[in-house]
Amino acid sequence: MNVGNIKANPEGRLAENILYFSRTLRAAGMKLGPAAVVDCVRAVEQGGISDRDDFYWTLHCVLVTRKEDRQVFDQAFKLFWRSRELVEKMLQMFSPMMAEDKPRQKPDAAEARVSQALFPEEQKQQEFERPEIEVDASFTASAREVLREKDFAQMNADEIALARQAMSKMRLPVREVATRRFKPVTRVARVDPRKMLAKSMRTGGDLVLPQFRERKQIEPPVVILADISGSMSQYSRTFLHFFHALSENRRHVHTFLFGTRLTNVTRQLRNKDIDVALQECADAVEDWSGGTRIAETLHDFNRLWSRRVLGQGAIVLMITDGLERSEDEELSHEMDRLHRSCRRLIWLNPLLRFDGFRAAAKGIRTMLPHVDEFRPVHSLDALSGLCSALGGSYQPKYDPQNWLRSELLAA
Repeated sequence: MNVGNIKANPEGRLAENILYFSRTLRAAGMKLGPAAVVDCVRAVEQGGISDRDDFYWTLHCVLVTRKEDRQVFDQAFKLFWRSRELVEKMLQMFSPMMAEDKPRQKPDAAEARVSQALFPEEQKQQEFERPEIEVDASFTASAREVLREKDFAQMNADEIALARQAMSKMRLPVREVATRRFKPVTRVARVDPRKMLAKSMRTGGDLVLPQFRERKQIEPPVVILADISGSMSQYSRTFLHFFHALSENRRHVHTFLFGTRLTNVTRQLRNKDIDVALQECADAVEDWSGGTRIAETLHDFNRLWSRRVLGQGAIVLMITDGLERSEDEELSHEMDRLHRSCRRLIWLNPLLRFDGFRAAAKGIRTMLPHVDEFRPVHSLDALSGLCSALGGSYQPKYDPQNWLRSELLAA
């Protein structure tokens, strides 16, 4: 791109290109209004541009207002403001007639979204055109109800995308808990003698007015322990969208992933850009779809993290199938320690999607006595039931103690 002083060529189309560039950023997910575009054009007119870096940072200072938009802006600038030779070279690279053995670099998290915003027509042409089939759906369930009850492992790519959109709108209405600290209130409540004495000193003790206080109510922390082993690979990546939605809507959400080792991805999931957050989680975790060591990872969590994140009446969501090969005594000890450290321990098991599920594995029988609730987690309805349960309006389908007792008697 030939960039010179914009004042020397007032008849150029740079302002129009800036407008198109802002539309690309808006289509890629950045929040931009007409005022930002006007300010951007005025900034270029007032300061002028001498090289590419100067032009980049002029647009960056005006258009980028959030930290999560930096990578989107950087990828959009590289794709939009480049020379014609680079565009032709990129088209040759995407040509099916050209085959190279060079290793492909790992794409950036924001690159695909920016490419779709820049070239929407190419994306539409690449989509497979399916024939339209008319079906009499007068006696069938609606597509939305079928999607809510369908197992995540049986969904296709389009259904997974719709399920992820539904997860992003879910809220976790955990009821507040009372703390040991107090706050002053104006209504009649517990008498606050210290504040009464302090205020009476202003009048020399002649006037003593009643003062009241009550315990503070806070949202308890939510701690997620999610299994990412090979047996959970059909669900783990989909659940990350649900974890990201919880981290975005609540203040105290701590997420840990475990397979053969424990990984804290709380900081990665706090990124508001879902693509960047998932990419950072993938880079941080080294044991995707591997083995399972529940007892060892729980030992690491209880030793390193329990005192940090399990205070103030924390709720623990453990998502695993319970297929463990370690000794029963070690697993039972770590589960008991975890259960005693939190206010509520909920086990979410995707194996409950089977009607004939039985606690045949030793790991499942060892873990069940130490949990408060035992719930399925294989569909959108299961996740909605979890949200309703934490709000106090949904009764659990499986009581761990009674269910395990009936299983043992049946065996």
